[in-house]
Amino acid sequence: MPATVITSAEPHDLRFTLPAGAGADSVHSDPQYSYAVTQLNTNSAISGTGLAFTLGGGNDLVCRAIDALSPRLIGADIESLMANFSAVYRQLLDHPQYRWLGPHKGVVHLALSSIANACFDLWAKTRGLPLWRLLLDLTPEQLLNTIDLGYLDDALTRDDALALLTKEIPKRQSRLAIIERGYPGYDTSIGWFQYSDDTIKQNIIKSLDQGFDAVKLKVGSPEPERDIRRAFLVRETVGEAARVMLDVNQQWTLPQAVIMCRRLRDMNPYWIEEPTHPDDVLAHQTLSREIAPLKLAIGEHLPNQVIFKNYLQARAAGFLQPDCVRLGGVGEFIAVSLLARKFGLPVVPHVGDMGQIHQHLVLFNHIALGHEVIFLEYIPHLREHFVQPARVENGVYATPQQPGSSSDLIALL
Repeated sequence: MPATVITSAEPHDLRFTLPAGAGADSVHSDPQYSYAVTQLNTNSAISGTGLAFTLGGGNDLVCRAIDALSPRLIGADIESLMANFSAVYRQLLDHPQYRWLGPHKGVVHLALSSIANACFDLWAKTRGLPLWRLLLDLTPEQLLNTIDLGYLDDALTRDDALALLTKEIPKRQSRLAIIERGYPGYDTSIGWFQYSDDTIKQNIIKSLDQGFDAVKLKVGSPEPERDIRRAFLVRETVGEAARVMLDVNQQWTLPQAVIMCRRLRDMNPYWIEEPTHPDDVLAHQTLSREIAPLKLAIGEHLPNQVIFKNYLQARAAGFLQPDCVRLGGVGEFIAVSLLARKFGLPVVPHVGDMGQIHQHLVLFNHIALGHEVIFLEYIPHLREHFVQPARVENGVYATPQQPGSSSDLIALL
């Protein structure tokens, strides 16, 4: 079979307007869900598609960074590229000029996310496999050759990662049932910040009818009583058995977070998400101690694996929410998942991709790493724009079977 060689890399700025109120939280009041897309063209009919997620403004800047970083890939055979992708990734990560703009965060890291995700998508398509199957078919050594573990060796060495992956191989067979059963989802879209109380109640009833047993409400209002009222409204509507997550989107200070978490304790939230500034590891450490056993969920706005390492070392979170369209792509997501497995923390991804890529990654996390099956966030607003939208039936993600990472967009056909 002839080699699949990358002949060009094209960035695409795609933006999608949402229905009124959808996607809004306590900080981001007027989002325009957007993808900075890397399209890797080849000497065959196959192309790779990679996504990074933004809220509209600045999406063009990410595309310009993709244009600046991607020439390193031109002329590469995808199999040879991915055989030692960690080294190529590191060269892009530590570009002698663009690294200054991060390092490892912001516009340049989002561009790297899009590029890296395109490489994994192209690799899976070239082999004719869905991404989850490609990742499972790799030996532990081959997988680690795609992942940069830089700055993690005080918490996770390559030998640690190899031992963890190898130890789980005999247990994989017992976990394969998830492929037939599907991965459970939870519904974020019932409780956007600008929705009225009546709309939230109607959305909850619809969500329960669709088979979901877990929902999320946006909080972080300048009027604390609004948050309290709406949180208890959700609990009353879904019943005691359902899981309810509360997402603050970083709006509280530490003192406010302590007060609000204590007031919300009686409605039994499954977690409190992003209570304060994501860079403030020590504030989350303090809050975790103050409100235990209530747990924090952190990760939507953490830009790289080093910050995740710090959260784990500080025991400052109860759930990790890495997102492979904010982190440096699939490889860095897996690095964070390996870290979390070593520290014994569950991974429940944030889905800036709307669940398209992450439906593959949660299967890998469970089968190959032994991560607990909890659920995967479901946001339906961009389904119509994907060639192969994630299929969620009775509250469960059906296992994708088509080659690639499910990232192809109709606008690019």
